Amino acid sequence: MSTTRKHPKALPFLFFSEMWERFGYYLMIGIFTLYLKDVKGGFAMTEAESADLYGTFIALVFLTPFLGGLIADRYLGYRKSIIIGGLMMGAGYCLMAIHNLTALYVAMTLVILGNGFFKPNISTLLGNVYSTPEYVHRKDEGYNIFYMGINIGAFICNFFGAALYIMLGWGYAFIAAGIGMFIGVIIFLAGTRHYIAYDVKKGVQPGDMSFTRIIMLILVPSIIAGVLGWLIPGDIFGSDSTDAFIFACLPVLYFYSNLYFRAPADEKRPIAALLAIFAAVILFWAVFKQNGTALNTWADRYTDREVKGQVAEVFNTLKQAQTIPYKMDSVPLYDQQFRLQKVDNVVQREYNYPYYFKNVAPEKLPEEGSSIYAWATNLSQSINPGWVILLTPLIVAFFAFLNRRGKEPSTPTKIALGLFVSALSVLVMVMAVYSTHNGSEKGSVWWLIMTYGVITIGELLLSPMGLSLVSKLSPVRITSLMMGGWFLSTSIGNKLSGVLSSLWDGYENKANFFWVNFGLLLLATGIMVAMLKWLNKIMKEKGVK
Repeated sequence: MSTTRKHPKALPFLFFSEMWERFGYYLMIGIFTLYLKDVKGGFAMTEAESADLYGTFIALVFLTPFLGGLIADRYLGYRKSIIIGGLMMGAGYCLMAIHNLTALYVAMTLVILGNGFFKPNISTLLGNVYSTPEYVHRKDEGYNIFYMGINIGAFICNFFGAALYIMLGWGYAFIAAGIGMFIGVIIFLAGTRHYIAYDVKKGVQPGDMSFTRIIMLILVPSIIAGVLGWLIPGDIFGSDSTDAFIFACLPVLYFYSNLYFRAPADEKRPIAALLAIFAAVILFWAVFKQNGTALNTWADRYTDREVKGQVAEVFNTLKQAQTIPYKMDSVPLYDQQFRLQKVDNVVQREYNYPYYFKNVAPEKLPEEGSSIYAWATNLSQSINPGWVILLTPLIVAFFAFLNRRGKEPSTPTKIALGLFVSALSVLVMVMAVYSTHNGSEKGSVWWLIMTYGVITIGELLLSPMGLSLVSKLSPVRITSLMMGGWFLSTSIGNKLSGVLSSLWDGYENKANFFWVNFGLLLLATGIMVAMLKWLNKIMKEKGVK
């Protein structure tokens, strides 16, 4: 077998395409709820309103890759799908620059559909590039490099976003996200000759469910159920969007349960194992995806973001800090819990200092009429990808070390450990609440750095392992459908994150909010631990680990 120490020439093009795609997506996500809640330049939404819309949005973003992957496999091919998806997402980000709710919803739809075409197919194309005997031995390393591109894009984007919305406004930051996506498409097109040979449509394989049947059994019933959920009077699950999403999921859940009941005897146990894991990890995504809601809120309102001296000069020069004047003026009215006060959907105002100073200790208040510099809130969204960049090589090396000694834990064991570590990250925020006396005083940014650091370990133990497990256990004839099940669990978890975050204002003691999250992750850990013996037995039966 001929092998090489080099990587395929397509890798740099796919790496930078994905980096710029993630640059655009995470720039948009980093400012999304801040923009929705901004009274002056946004839509003056409350915490509950913004969290609900955010949760629905990211839930649908992770739901469409299932269909996008199938369409690429059977009809369009990966190259066309990636280009179409990239252009749709770029257009969506740019459309968000228009300050209009209708335009925002159209933009979100473009991003949701575009991500469905882009996300699953660029990863699949990368796998195809590494499928030859020459490169197959370097596939894991290639994916690790590719994953680093994702996180580099997610890390740097927030600095650009901060500078643009501070200097020019929200719209310019959204346009920058769109430009980033378009750059990714251009780079992808530039590398065509290096990957075109691997852009092979699979078509319909023996045993595959027809696309029409999938549409009729999943998509159409989900749309009908979603519309019914929206139209039913009264908010059964808290909001019309949540009702619609839950109702829309019911036909999909029924479909996946039928996969198990109708499967041949030799496929039942692997399918059951995957469905059980999908259910358990929903709670991980429900907590993890609060980075754009609850943790963003903590950074904005409960974290001491003031920078002084030379640090302030650097941040100000790079346009990474907001100038906040300490003088009384007509400002939006927030209560002591930072709940925006609205009457008949009209924001109430008062003559007071900006809300940033509401929980600044008296001895730390600046002089009347002066200003402070505070680092931009969305910069906190770069902490998680920063940790990913730092920790990934260490975790990979650690498990390689265990593997050489025959002590590497099984994939289900890694997932269980990831859930437990993620639960510990929530305890960091519980301590943050106690240390700030329930947010009555601003806390150190180190609380955010620590909680993101711990949950990143959980993420690295769980997220890549889940995708790996699907490929290991899934019957070949329904691999695409089971990968769709993984994305479905992610989608449901994302929506649940919005539901949980929408309850933020209802907790007088914010520690209780995080205690609930801790309890949910501990529950998920317990479920996984209870299933470990059974799951590991199934893995052994399949000859995988």
